[in-house]
Amino acid sequence: IDQRGCACSCLLQNLLSTMSFPGRQAQRAWHLIDASNQTVGRLAATIAPILKGKHKPTYRPNGDCGDYVVVINADKVDFTGKKWTDKLYRHHTGYPGGLKTRRALDLLQRQPESILRKATLGMLSRNNLRHKYIEPRLRIYAGSEHPYASMIGTDMSNTMEPVPRKKEANYHFGLGKGYAGATLPKDRKSDS
Repeated sequence: IDQRGCACSCLLQNLLSTMSFPGRQAQRAWHLIDASNQTVGRLAATIAPILKGKHKPTYRPNGDCGDYVVVINADKVDFTGKKWTDKLYRHHTGYPGGLKTRRALDLLQRQPESILRKATLGMLSRNNLRHKYIEPRLRIYAGSEHPYASMIGTDMSNTMEPVPRKKEANYHFGLGKGYAGATLPKDRKSDS
């Protein structure tokens, strides 16, 4: 009992604000994304929140609650403007004077998966959660074949909707209708 005579009010409020979900209760879904003719930045902005689990009601910024994402046709992604020739990817070999630079078009020919991987991981914060848990759940393939047909299925109707070229009010992470639950009946929908 505190000074005001309220028993357990602080304890109850503390329990409600620190709700957490153990790892065994985290349900992971598999999302298949077809990257053909998709803009790299817009597609990466769709993939990153799914990897983090922001579309789930059990999302915690410090918890591992994201889903698996399988991206196919990564060699058919697109950039806007003149980014194929102007955008540069840099890495360092670790030796003095070892800064290496490649254009986006050259990187697409050598490692087509790395363009989308670099864009997606660049949208995630650099911490242990990203390195140990989130990065391994991103699977990117240059062609249309992937080894996860048992988890996702073989039909292409399972893929997420393409990312729109401009913002639309009815687009939410590309997860489609009724992802978080059933839709309201017609008589219950609001007029606005």
